[in-house]
Amino acid sequence: MSPTLRYLNQQPYADTWQAMQEFTMQRSADTPDELWIVEHPPVYTLGLSGKREHLLNMTDIPVVHSDRGGQVTYHGPGQLVIYTLLDIKRLQINIRELVSLLENAMVATLADVGITAHAKADAPGVYVQGKKIGSIGLRIKNHCSYHGLSLNNAMDLRPFSHINPCGYSGLQMTQLADFGVAIDTNDLAALVIEHITAALPS
Repeated sequence: MSPTLRYLNQQPYADTWQAMQEFTMQRSADTPDELWIVEHPPVYTLGLSGKREHLLNMTDIPVVHSDRGGQVTYHGPGQLVIYTLLDIKRLQINIRELVSLLENAMVATLADVGITAHAKADAPGVYVQGKKIGSIGLRIKNHCSYHGLSLNNAMDLRPFSHINPCGYSGLQMTQLADFGVAIDTNDLAALVIEHITAALPS
């Protein structure tokens, strides 16, 4: 059974995070999985193990301490975010398999638009020519996942220069627009979702 899709347009990060937590805590063994497609106003998020020293320059962009895995990242308009609210016990996949599934979905999507990308075993996410284009941060609670992936489409990348993205000093970020690809973020979402749902156990 394919997950239910929810197109949320642009929503504040903290509100969406709270809604994900509530959905996850209230769901039962029979609750259908969901994928939430969203963009956020500018925000930095620190993961559970996130260190504030990776925030290099304080700006007027708010910082939210989140409960996802990983270090610090930036979300903003023009970036596709897909939250994966999945019962991984029911799907019979573990968190490493879910990370790989999401990485592979982004790699396959980028191939669809003519961009060659790859994942790294030692640094979760998706990379093009040494620069990071897609990120993953997840939380598992009661055998269910929330948070998910972000894929840079056509956004202002400058806020990334004020942090060590994902905790890596000097890591350069990139996006689809840098490779001459012009695609609506919802159309990009449709491609990623197609690859995610094709890979999920039925």
